[in-house]
Amino acid sequence: MNGSQHMAQPLGFSRRVFLKASAAVGGGLLISFALPGLMRGVQATEGAFAPNAYVRIDRDGRIFLTIQPVEMGQGTYTSMPALIAEELEVGLDQVIIAHAPADDQRYANPMLGFQVTGGSTSVPANWTPLREAGAAARILLVAAAAQQWGVAADSCKAQRGEVLHPTSGRKFGYGELADAAAKLPLPESLPLKEPKDFKLIGTAAKRTDSPDKVNGKAVFGIDVHPEGMKVAAIMLCPVVGGTLDSVDPEPAMAVRGVHQVVRTDNSVAVVADHMGAARKGLAALQIKWNGGANAKVSSAQMLEDIKAASMQPGAQARSEGNVEEALAKAAKKLEVTYHVPFLAHACLEPVNCTVHVRKDACDLWLGIQVPARAKAVAAQLTGLPEAAVQVHNHLIGGGFGRRLEVDFVADAVKIAKQVDYPVKVIWSREEDTRHSTLRPFHYNHLSVGLDEQNRPIAWTHKVTGGSILARWLPAGFIDGVDGDAVRDACGPYAFPNLSVHYVRHEPPSGILPAFWRGVGHTQNAFMVEGLLDEAIQQVKADPFEYRYPLLQQHPRAIKVLELLREKSGWDTPLEPGRGRGLALTHCFGTFAAQVAEVTVSPNGEVKVDKVTSVVDCGIAINPDSVVAQMQGGTIFGLTAVLYGNITFKDGQVEQGNFDTYRMLRINETPVIETHVVASSESPGGLGEVPTVTIAPAVVNAVFAATGKRLRSLPIDPEELRQA
Repeated sequence: MNGSQHMAQPLGFSRRVFLKASAAVGGGLLISFALPGLMRGVQATEGAFAPNAYVRIDRDGRIFLTIQPVEMGQGTYTSMPALIAEELEVGLDQVIIAHAPADDQRYANPMLGFQVTGGSTSVPANWTPLREAGAAARILLVAAAAQQWGVAADSCKAQRGEVLHPTSGRKFGYGELADAAAKLPLPESLPLKEPKDFKLIGTAAKRTDSPDKVNGKAVFGIDVHPEGMKVAAIMLCPVVGGTLDSVDPEPAMAVRGVHQVVRTDNSVAVVADHMGAARKGLAALQIKWNGGANAKVSSAQMLEDIKAASMQPGAQARSEGNVEEALAKAAKKLEVTYHVPFLAHACLEPVNCTVHVRKDACDLWLGIQVPARAKAVAAQLTGLPEAAVQVHNHLIGGGFGRRLEVDFVADAVKIAKQVDYPVKVIWSREEDTRHSTLRPFHYNHLSVGLDEQNRPIAWTHKVTGGSILARWLPAGFIDGVDGDAVRDACGPYAFPNLSVHYVRHEPPSGILPAFWRGVGHTQNAFMVEGLLDEAIQQVKADPFEYRYPLLQQHPRAIKVLELLREKSGWDTPLEPGRGRGLALTHCFGTFAAQVAEVTVSPNGEVKVDKVTSVVDCGIAINPDSVVAQMQGGTIFGLTAVLYGNITFKDGQVEQGNFDTYRMLRINETPVIETHVVASSESPGGLGEVPTVTIAPAVVNAVFAATGKRLRSLPIDPEELRQA
């Protein structure tokens, strides 16, 4: 089992170590829950069963939920309380949400073993823990009421924050029972509701975070304004990995409102009363940089380097059957290379961090997916104990993996150490694009062998690229294999003989491979679904029918495909210049497939007219959020398919703002139709799923329209003009 596969497995829970009831501070009922173990390779500390989330019911009946996943647009502030509220028998309107503080032990992600929001794990990881916490609280509250009334507990019922005794008409509010419930022993069993009895789960609900985002009350990291705060505009060395030689601060200091020019080893920041003055001061500076070893780095050279590296044998990630023998006997063989570019995240809210460093304490205000890591880096840079560092985590205006990093936190702390007041460091759009951590650049070799009946009997996939896990989570880099990099390397299909290898090839120092909404899946599914479509087209088979025999171990996938064929109008003809393409994935515990319908103009421009999606994500907590995630992820992925590309020249990223790093525009957005398969399976993740399928669906559709096979992204109209 590779590292990423292990990360995707939920840990086994023992109820007796999972739940703990106690009196809350100030009175009330507190239900906490803990993890019985951590992910392999992450060292457990003493007391590994530290709590990771809390439900608190106050005497006045208020129900507080402190949740581990941060809210960055994916809807956790609606889905997480729904899990507890369902079993606790309260409405979403009765739950108050709070961010979890930075604490890797108490607020660990149950699937991953440390405090992190990512990997589409929020719902799968908390599906059972939060419901059990709600059920435990409900059972204790009912028992407390029954005890006071002197009746059997099963003669009472919980409803909308009250315990009722229907026979006598008596009732208690939860707040009235909180103290008594906290003194009771835990129940021997925690029966959870059957899906047929759900009132909230599976029902469309309005997002609880939307009203404040609409009326302007929502507070993102970029919105904070602690007393006495100043603002800093930052410029990093344009050459990735370069350093600062010198800068004369006087031109900036002459700008009204500028207070200070701050230098670090690779950046200059101008601190001012407001961003306008800070930016004006920064623009006035004459800065001398030292590009160092990367001063001549270019995309062209990196492509040549990774091509050469891809010829190495690599580390074996997976092996089944005898690939060499099967390929030797194959009636037909296809051998291809695919490659994908570096990608930035381009979050709507550029990275930012407000820091106040004092002699004995440090405060951080920001939005981040790894608050405990932010706390740790601040402690390291200030020399303070972690207990003296407080992280105030806020809503995030787009994460996509960018805020799994703490580079921007480190820069802000370095600047804040040199001033005597809170300072908000905001990266401009250009700095955010040019100095983002990046989805890796991959160059992959694939082959498939077909027998006399045109069925695949052998599959090989060699992945070459930089390792995210070796840097970000070394425990996940096992035996020379980056488990994330080889995800989906043969898709969900059962090939009788298959081989997957990984060649680690790092880009020049300073270019950091990083998680990007789906990462390994987004790269490999494009290649796997592309090559499979190549084989299908060569033997003139039907793309749906050809897949069914390869998916016998996944009846859910077959059901998804059958519904998609019906809903997409697959069998209806299209006029010349138009085509449909199919792609399927099983990732993050979810089965999904898409059909893209495209038009290719004579000058090679691709317009995606319609995308039909079918998804089986298990039980859908909030069906409206499923549709929204499929729409948003499709648009995010389409942007990358059509425009996404970070390129280097003379060591510098050539893209900056949205004029050179384009986003999909409203008039370019296709009709996106989503169908959700009713399921009783435990929920899978969803936020990254459509970014996985949309690229191969579009590229396969382009082939159907033009007969031209594209094996690299983004789509280059020049290639299609030559078709």
